[in-house]
Amino acid sequence: MWGLSRSTRVFLRPGPTDLRLGFEALHGLVENQLQQNPLSGHLFLFCNRHRTRLKALCWDGSGLWLCTKRLEKGTFAWTPAGTSEEIDAGKFHALVEGLDIRAERKWFRR
Repeated sequence: MWGLSRSTRVFLRPGPTDLRLGFEALHGLVENQLQQNPLSGHLFLFCNRHRTRLKALCWDGSGLWLCTKRLEKGTFAWTPAGTSEEIDAGKFHALVEGLDIRAERKWFRR
């Protein structure tokens, strides 16, 4: 779905966000609360109070993208209110699939 390069960073805004907000308001949250440049090309994620919807804000070089995902069952594993969190591309893909990225899983081969 998203072609993330190694240089693309993914930031989560902790706690709930009012997802009725549009481009300008989310742009302001990225600048003021996450202390990041919304036009950097990085991906910024926001989640609603019920953790059933996710919004992503991203600059592609010519304009801002604002995408939304709604889970039909379950909830997103989201960071509680506090400091922002940066995740890697693997955790991003797991998060948008509805998997719990907070649990530390250790995989090993027998």
